[in-house]
Amino acid sequence: MIKNNSSITITFPQKLFGYANTSRLLPTLKGCCMIHFFPCYFQEKWQSYKGDYLLKAVFDMDHVEELLSMDLKQSIKKKDRGAHKHKWAVLSMSSIPLIMTLGNSMFIPVLPTMEKKLAISPFQSSMIITVYSIVAIILIPLAGYLSDHIGRKKVIIPSLLIAGIGGFISWWAAWKMADAYWLILVGRAMQGVGAAGASPIVMPLVGDMFKNEKDVSSTLGIIETSNTFGKVLSPILGALLAGISWYLPFFSIPIFCVFSTLLMIFFVKAPKSQEKPIPFKQFFQNIKKTFTHNGKWLNAIFLIGAILMFVLFGVLFYLSEMLETRYDITGVKKGLVLAIPLGALCLTSFITGKIIKENKVLMKWIIFSGSILLGISVIVLSFSHMLWFLISLFFFCGIGIGSVLPCLDALITVGIEKEHRGTITAIYSSMRFIGVAAGPPVLAILMDKTGHLLFYILCGCSLLAAFATFMAIKPDKEKPAH
Repeated sequence: MIKNNSSITITFPQKLFGYANTSRLLPTLKGCCMIHFFPCYFQEKWQSYKGDYLLKAVFDMDHVEELLSMDLKQSIKKKDRGAHKHKWAVLSMSSIPLIMTLGNSMFIPVLPTMEKKLAISPFQSSMIITVYSIVAIILIPLAGYLSDHIGRKKVIIPSLLIAGIGGFISWWAAWKMADAYWLILVGRAMQGVGAAGASPIVMPLVGDMFKNEKDVSSTLGIIETSNTFGKVLSPILGALLAGISWYLPFFSIPIFCVFSTLLMIFFVKAPKSQEKPIPFKQFFQNIKKTFTHNGKWLNAIFLIGAILMFVLFGVLFYLSEMLETRYDITGVKKGLVLAIPLGALCLTSFITGKIIKENKVLMKWIIFSGSILLGISVIVLSFSHMLWFLISLFFFCGIGIGSVLPCLDALITVGIEKEHRGTITAIYSSMRFIGVAAGPPVLAILMDKTGHLLFYILCGCSLLAAFATFMAIKPDKEKPAH
């Protein structure tokens, strides 16, 4: 501890401060001490300190403490301002998967009502979900490629507006037309175009904005939680809006999209790339090289993502139909029942995103365990049709899926370099949309034809995801994605 008016001599290396910086250093120190400042002139004896400076100071420690206190306060204020902006950026990015999820999952509890209003079959009603996903599957890789070349925000913002226009077209057709089904599908296809360039691009945007793997994993956990919270909210909100008017869920989409667009414009400052866009031929070769080095675990993640979404949207479609046809549960009450397993999914995603940090080995075993839990829960569903039993097992399904999704997001985002991240995560998102697109129509066919066989099929898919995890995802042997 240095006391007031005590003397001390300090050596400052030239490489640290440099001659040019001494003029800045002196005024700062003069405020708190009496100074003698001179170059080291014992050149033979102090050869290793050639060019250094010696500082002899008599310190007024009261003033030193005051200066340190002021510096600490200024540092804390800067950190707080940065954290505040950071929170708003994460909130803004989280609004996109939330809104895109609402734009699709919100219609699941409304499909039986649409079947009556539009005079269509369950398979036709499932196409209202599927056409959205099919268009997104086709366009997501293109959106990822464009985001790698022209920037993430330049793809996301127009895509949100296109999705809003698609929602408006579907609403107008349902409101004004007698035979509205086909124009509703056109509007839903436009929503798929918008969805392709919005939600999938958020993952690489997070990877661009955060350099620390722990920050990336934590933020992706929040993004995935927002996605799953949209799934929780969607059946309640969809049933509530449909209770007012069956076509009102369509009208909510443009409102949500405009809100998210404004958040992205004002609060998200994407880092500017200093590199020129890579020519398409070279870009394609680089992507091919990425798959050569990392194809085994990337393909496994693509497969697992598709399986999880297939099982999730399949069981949601099954539960929605069962609640209405077998138990006569409709409207908001039906939405609340559907929200129970989705709430488990949401909460589990949030907790998993917080605990995985950058531990890739932990991520692997969470994916494996979650897939096993999902498979067991699905097969046990076939044992009974009692309502409390169904909801309990769907609750465990939600836990299984919710634990896996943040791990998949983190592995694929931190494992791929920035210049390829948009395209690779876009392919991953396409695979997830394949599951979303296939789930409802496949379950509609299986429910009509196979009875309990559908549970064995879903269980087999879940166990396949666990097997792919065990065999292909080996974090200690993964090669960097060049």
